[in-house]
Amino acid sequence: MIKEVIAHIEANKEKYIERLSEFLRMESISTDPTKQDDIRKCANWVQGVFSDSGFKTQIVETKKHPCVLADTGETGSGPVALVYGHYDVQPVGDTSLWDSPAFEPTIRDGSIFARGSADDKGQVFTHMLAAEAWKKIAGKLPVQIKFMVEGEEEIGSPNLEEVIREHADRLACDYIAISDTAKFDDDTPAITYGTKGMVYKEIIVTGPKQNLHSGSYGGSLLNPGNVLASIIASLKDGDNRVTIPGYYDDVQEISDDERNKLKALPFDEKAYLESMGAPALEGEKGYSTIERRGVRPTLDVNGMLGGFVGEGASTVIPAKVMAKVSMRIVPNQDPEKISQSFDAAVRAATPAGVRVEIITHAICGAYVTPLDSPGIRAAASAIEAGFGKKPLFIREGGSLPILPLFKEVLGADSLMMGFSVPGCNLHGPNEFFGIDDFMRGIKSSAYFMQELASCK
Repeated sequence: MIKEVIAHIEANKEKYIERLSEFLRMESISTDPTKQDDIRKCANWVQGVFSDSGFKTQIVETKKHPCVLADTGETGSGPVALVYGHYDVQPVGDTSLWDSPAFEPTIRDGSIFARGSADDKGQVFTHMLAAEAWKKIAGKLPVQIKFMVEGEEEIGSPNLEEVIREHADRLACDYIAISDTAKFDDDTPAITYGTKGMVYKEIIVTGPKQNLHSGSYGGSLLNPGNVLASIIASLKDGDNRVTIPGYYDDVQEISDDERNKLKALPFDEKAYLESMGAPALEGEKGYSTIERRGVRPTLDVNGMLGGFVGEGASTVIPAKVMAKVSMRIVPNQDPEKISQSFDAAVRAATPAGVRVEIITHAICGAYVTPLDSPGIRAAASAIEAGFGKKPLFIREGGSLPILPLFKEVLGADSLMMGFSVPGCNLHGPNEFFGIDDFMRGIKSSAYFMQELASCK
């Protein structure tokens, strides 16, 4: 039956592109309060795709944006998979940087350009279309598939935990299938088996009641800008290791086997450097670039503000300065412990002549899925069938807070099958999703459903 399903998918390529374009035209920007109607329209559209296929579906209201649930119904004897994705998108940003309007899907050079094309409308739609194809051709799916498509991912999914906990019984599954990551490179598919956690902080240092003239007052009080620079500098040493006491205590070194597999990846450091446009690669001493990026904890300044930052010169001592700092942590590091240790280190580095405030913006743990599970093997076989090439197994430096949450509440491991290319401009101008990758993603999902049905 899979041959007939794949033939159906191939025959409907143009219709699928038209429907994806319809999906992408909806301005479902979750951060924009003026887009409430678009958010609602998009949620209804997603629910309509499920209901038209005959799947049981429901819109679950939250304190902010609705979440769409669907279930293909019990069938077969294989494991149950829950497909997770999101229909909300990032803001457009500077429209002058887009070669075509962000919400007018445009096809050029074999890709569809629009906000949300890769993150995540195009990718989650591959699974929706695969399930639809199975239902149309076979009358049912070879395995039970559930869906959760939310509308708040781009604002940190503030209400997702409540939805998962309240609907844990109906979301019960053996695996979570997620396509919100990328391939290894333009030509090589990948399965991401690990993500880092994150602790995101804001440091605010204040001194005098207002900005002061640096000539009249300089040298007679502590400058908050100088203090903040000193605090930040104290957080890392000359080997680019984080100096926060206890930061590495719970970090487990990866096995020799995993290190050798990372070394064997066809990672092009020169191309990676060129893609960034930076003068050189640098990081924690004793580790390769790919290890630093995927399996080692990091600390980075994300933004700084204070004093006079306008054009020209204004010689002031700033009254208040701010820096935002994020730490990407690895499995076995406790995010709460790291958060407390960071606060203690910053306060210890702050002299008595200023005041310091520390705000926690985000906190989540790391996640790694077992590489020897039947679900991983099913995903790998499906992607190889869909792309005609075996996927590589990689770890990602980014964070997906939902993964440890899914594991905690549902007891299910996540299978991250990315179909877009790494340089798809997600969150930036001219976001795109390759048409061939879109079609291969639909086929891979269809094969995944078949492969999963044969798992024990």
